[in-house]
Amino acid sequence: MNEIEQKRVFDRWLSERRGIIFKVVRAYSKSQHDREDLFQEIAVQLWNSIPNFKNDCSETTWIYRVAFYSATSWAHKERRRREQRETLAEEAPLLNDGSTVRDERLDWLYEQIRLLAEPDRSLALLLLDGFQYKEMAEILGLSESAVGVRINRIKKALTQTLNRETAHGL
Repeated sequence: MNEIEQKRVFDRWLSERRGIIFKVVRAYSKSQHDREDLFQEIAVQLWNSIPNFKNDCSETTWIYRVAFYSATSWAHKERRRREQRETLAEEAPLLNDGSTVRDERLDWLYEQIRLLAEPDRSLALLLLDGFQYKEMAEILGLSESAVGVRINRIKKALTQTLNRETAHGL
């Protein structure tokens, strides 16, 4: 594949499936600055992955895989970096996912997803996007039964957290 073809595929993927990347970015990073960094990291890894895409899975599955693996790796490195440096003031927002209306329920949900361990964080995002258990298993390299068990645990934990916060008026 030459660079022109690679750029065409990359531009199309970003145009058509940008929402996938924004969801992963939002679930793995908290500050606007971190979101910008993670978006760039995923974009770079997505660009680098194009020559390895062989159509043995859907483009959406491929993009999710690249995004999840990039985000997981980035989050691990970022945790180590944060332990070694002082917190910097957040810069002015540069990355905008296009939404202008804030939904407190959605903010709460993404905060809870951010607190989940891997691969539960990835499963929660895939569930929100309406993927079937079989597709989730394929993307994350888990068995379908493991996906089902983990999703049930995630739902139960989120329900308990919501009930606890509602009971305490948070």
